Amino acid sequence: MTAPSGRARTLVRVFTQRFTSTRRGARLARQLALVELHAWGFPESTALSADTGLLVAELAANAVRHGRVPGRDFELKLTLLEELLRIEVSDARRDRRPAVQPHAHQAESGYGLRIVDAVAADWGVTDRIVGKTVWAELTRRPCPPAGSV
Repeated sequence: MTAPSGRARTLVRVFTQRFTSTRRGARLARQLALVELHAWGFPESTALSADTGLLVAELAANAVRHGRVPGRDFELKLTLLEELLRIEVSDARRDRRPAVQPHAHQAESGYGLRIVDAVAADWGVTDRIVGKTVWAELTRRPCPPAGSV
């Protein structure tokens, strides 16, 4: 991977897991993302972990609600680089592309991508052979020294 500055990005860790396209699968994706970050040295008390939990919850919920294809799972991928954490949620529907919409007065839903847009340093959508991937990036500090967390 190459950063916008042209510098090569150094890969630190990767976590990939498929989940059922259900509310339970979305909840499990968030929980496992936080467990994985904790194993990487970022406990739940850190800002990176809190923001990751929020973004995974929103993206996984959208994959289940808008990207669900019967019999197909969604996939969560976390990629930890020296300067950022990239969160990717892939589903099987390409025809439902997410976008931040104007908010309707007194609406009970529709805040998800507004939250993603506010929390993430950058986010977007890429097509896959089957479906799409919605990704978000969080900037971070370098890994804490071993045993310091």
